[in-house]
Amino acid sequence: MGKGVAVTYALWAVGGPLGLHHLYLRRDSHALLWLLTCGGFGVGWAREIFRIPAYVEEANQGSAGGRGQRRRAPPPPVSPTRFAGQVCVGIYFGVVALIGLSSLSFFYLLVLPLCVGAGVHLVSCAGHETSDLRKTLTACLLTSPIFYGRAISTLPISLAASVTAAQNRRYKQPTPPKPLGVRLYHLGLAWLAFTAPLGYCVFYNTTATLSYLVECVAALLDWLWFFPQLQRLLGFFLLLPYRVLCLLTGGGELGGLGEDWEIVLEKMLWQHWERERKSREVLSVSSDASLDEITQSYRELVKLWHPDHNPQRPEEAAERFLQIQEAYKTLLSLHKTQRGE
Repeated sequence: MGKGVAVTYALWAVGGPLGLHHLYLRRDSHALLWLLTCGGFGVGWAREIFRIPAYVEEANQGSAGGRGQRRRAPPPPVSPTRFAGQVCVGIYFGVVALIGLSSLSFFYLLVLPLCVGAGVHLVSCAGHETSDLRKTLTACLLTSPIFYGRAISTLPISLAASVTAAQNRRYKQPTPPKPLGVRLYHLGLAWLAFTAPLGYCVFYNTTATLSYLVECVAALLDWLWFFPQLQRLLGFFLLLPYRVLCLLTGGGELGGLGEDWEIVLEKMLWQHWERERKSREVLSVSSDASLDEITQSYRELVKLWHPDHNPQRPEEAAERFLQIQEAYKTLLSLHKTQRGE
């Protein structure tokens, strides 16, 4: 049965950012991409208003067997839009990995490049095109050690993977259609694999999540210091979700378009920084104190305020003892986060 343009537009309008119209057209890779990026960060979804008729025509040709002619077809033309999407989604997958998977062993050598490569390959598989996954992942693994441990490492890894994917682009070969239940099952597994680590980190380690986001954004903006106009433009788009949220929730004045992004990030992280500041006050260490200095101060204060050593004021000693323990735990966790352990 042929696909209808009106139905596709309806699904695009109702659930376009979730990829419902691509699911209807049997473009499962594109549907997964939209599901994980909220419609290509909104830009891809809006752009599709002019492309839906072509999508429907392609889906109907594919169901009629017209795609079999691609078996001997030359490689598809290079698409700057697809290349830009590969780079952006590769960085996005890398940031998600930094947030949710950075505690894994060999993260920067193995986990991060594989996640970036998966994001790039997902864009490569959108529509009727695909690429060589093995070569894309190899490019990521070879690039990763060069930028080991750097917050900006996702950018060069994603660029290398995108170039490799573009060089090995090809048309997909026709495959028999799968039942809807099987397709939904596969999409559900992919969605869970993507969101489970991120959800765990967001709900159980919010401060580390925000720290990683701020570190990545700050590194990216600092890297663009010699392009001030591009830096301001990127800062505006980074602030756009915050401004929309304030507008929808009646958050008052949003400030001018030139509001510094750091002010917003500082508001988001105020509780995290305040907790860190109080912890340093409790342990009597400076903001640039090393882990050894923090540990030494902790051991001295624990001995000083141990309840067994203060029989004259047991309640005060017990309270200070707990504060010292909590402060040391906070600063120890912070140091592990900054070192990517």
